[in-house]
Amino acid sequence: MFEDEKDDKIYNLIISNGFDQKNEYGQFTQKLFEKVDFLWKESISGSYEHASAEFYSKVDRIILLAGLYNENKDLFNSLLNASEKYDIPIVLVRPLGLEEVPEILEQKAATIVGWNANCIIDSIKDADVLI
Repeated sequence: MFEDEKDDKIYNLIISNGFDQKNEYGQFTQKLFEKVDFLWKESISGSYEHASAEFYSKVDRIILLAGLYNENKDLFNSLLNASEKYDIPIVLVRPLGLEEVPEILEQKAATIVGWNANCIIDSIKDADVLI
């Protein structure tokens, strides 16, 4: 990587979790951990619906794992509302092994990405440009 292309930003992410029968959350975070040139941390709240403006002011992106949507609709709705209220871009990750995503999520996403680690990182970095 060229020095002028180096990105030293530490991206503060919220990554959807919850009931996860296929361990998509674990597989997704593993992909992030494997990209040693991408710096990130995760913000977690006991209730995203009641988290403060200060909490959200530090978040760069909300990552929604579309494969978890059907079993975690309340969590997703809280994150969709927060995205809109605090102007946080959403990176929507397709369900593992599938192409289609729920329409409600697609409409709110700044970008939609599959499971290629390089594409995920590029989508996170460029999400604010795509809005």
